[in-house]
Formats: sequence, C-alpha cells, structure tokens
Amino acid sequence: MEKKEIVLSGIRPTGNLHLGNYFGAVKNFVKMQETHTCFFFIADYHSLTTHPTPGNLQQNVRQVLVEYLAAGLNPEKATLYLQSDLPETAELYLFLNMNAYMGELERVTTFKEKARKQPDNINAGLLTYPTLMAADIIIHKANKVPVGKDQEQNLEMARTFARRFNHMYNVEFFPQPSAFNFGEELVKIPGLDGSGKMGKSEGEGNAIFLMDDPKVLRKKVMRAVSDSGPTEINQVKPEPIENLFSLLKVVSQPDVVDYFNDQYNNCNIRYGDLKKQLAEDMIAFTAPIRERIAELNADQDYITRVMNLGAEKARESGRHTVEEVRQIIGFRKYYPFT
Repeated sequence: MEKKEIVLSGIRPTGNLHLGNYFGAVKNFVKMQETHTCFFFIADYHSLTTHPTPGNLQQNVRQVLVEYLAAGLNPEKATLYLQSDLPETAELYLFLNMNAYMGELERVTTFKEKARKQPDNINAGLLTYPTLMAADIIIHKANKVPVGKDQEQNLEMARTFARRFNHMYNVEFFPQPSAFNFGEELVKIPGLDGSGKMGKSEGEGNAIFLMDDPKVLRKKVMRAVSDSGPTEINQVKPEPIENLFSLLKVVSQPDVVDYFNDQYNNCNIRYGDLKKQLAEDMIAFTAPIRERIAELNADQDYITRVMNLGAEKARESGRHTVEEVRQIIGFRKYYPFT
C-alpha cells in the first residue's frame, strides 16, 4: 500500500475561528484527513511570546480545539494535539537553536514586524520562532505544510534547518518540507472593513466568527463598508464591494450571486438587500457548526479524551524522532521520557 504523505499545520490559540480560517484552511484540512497522514496542533508554546494568563491560555486552547472539531476535524482520522503535550518538541527546538544563527533569525520579516509592533516585548521566543516552527514540522518528518504568504519565509528556514542538520551529521534523516498547494481550492476571505483579509487582529467587526450569535452577525454585516452604488452599466466593482460579493460567493447559492451581480451591473443594486441576504446565508451556513460548538462545550469529558488521544498519538511519532536525533548527535541511547 502506498504510504501517505505527512501534512502538518498549527494554529495559535488567540481567539475564535472565523470564516477566513474555515475557508482558508479548516475546510481543506477536513478533506486532507481522508487522504493524508495529518497532524494538526494548537500552538500554545508559540502563544507565550505575548504572555497570556494561565486562565486565558487554557480557555483559548480548549475553545480552538472545540471549534476545530465542530468544523469537521476527526480525532480518529487526524492527530489533533496541543503543542505543549509533546515535550519532545521543546527538546528538538533546543537542538535546532544550537545550529541557528543570530543574523539569519534577525533578518526574518515576521520577527522585524513583531519587534516593531511590540517594542517593549522583543523576547527570545519571537527571535527563535522559526526554529520552534521548524521543530513542530520536522519532529513528525512532515512532507507538506499548508502556509500563507506570511509564513513562507519561516517554512524556507525550516527547510534550511533540516538540511543543516542532515549535512552536519552526514545523514539523510529529516525530509525538507514544502508548501501544500491547494491550487484553485485556496480561497482568500476578505473582512468587512472594506480592504484586506478577514482576521482576528484587524479590528472590531472585521471578522465573522463561526460561533457568532445571529444577532451579532447581522449587525456586523449590516455595518460592512459599501459605497453609494455604481453610476455606469457594468462598472468595475471597487474593493469594498468586490469583498461583499466574494463573501456572497462562499455562503450563498449561485443564483443569488447572479441576481445581485445583475442588479449591480444594471445600476439597480440596493446594498441593504444584499447585506440582509448575505447575513442570513452566513447564519444558515454557520448554524450546524454553531450548534456543534455548543454541544462540545457542554461535554468537557469528551474534549479531555480528545486531548489525551492526541497527546498519545503525537508522542508516539515525536518521541521516536527525538530518540534518533539524540543518538545521531551523540547523546547516550537511553531516553528518559519513554
């Protein structure tokens, strides 16, 4: 039987999942768990760079896991785990840091951006983010990593660290992970603020969260940026209007999209009607996920069982990798965490 490619992806526990997360990643993860060996983790180590309180960290971790499950990820088909439940990651992170250089880490675009945004908290974790990300990936010998544009440089560094380890110890041990290309399936979901992408940090009202109450969702959509309407037949849509239609395309029926396109092209568009339709279609789309979130939040014992199963499966993979790494480096064969 042909061996399945190993795919890995992580998400920071910094808030609820939104439609951008769903269509940009989670929807594809649900498909991938049927065709690949998948590891999906919640990056609670990474979140420490912003110093969350213990209560917030624990609550955010559980909520992201609940929403992953509600959106269709299956703990029997994919390995869903907490980064901190795999302590071997921290050990591999240490080994990789020994062979990572200040100059290359300081040149990373995401580090420079973070340092600019939080000048009072430029911690070592921000600087060494690429080595921790590399450890996350190569500890499972992942072949593919779904990444956005902002993470491409970090993925290239993971490839660099894997090559460097192999060269330093004259082994072909770590594969060099490549980006998972969804092709036409990759959908960029815009926010409601008229420009850019949907995101947690883009400001109040920009994102539609999977667990948004219908009343809250309607208010957000009705406040979405629009304009005074087209003045010419078949006028090119400005970005805020194109964004509304992009959202309509992912949650509404094709005939609904065609109707409002015709209204726009003939200068008869009423944005209030479009927004009402968009809001109701979003509510209908998120309803099954929202209901499943409520069910899962009421069954904390099940969530704990999922966490335990994920930890066991992740450690079965990661432990073997780090055992071999220790032997390759020259540490004694005995490994204390078995």
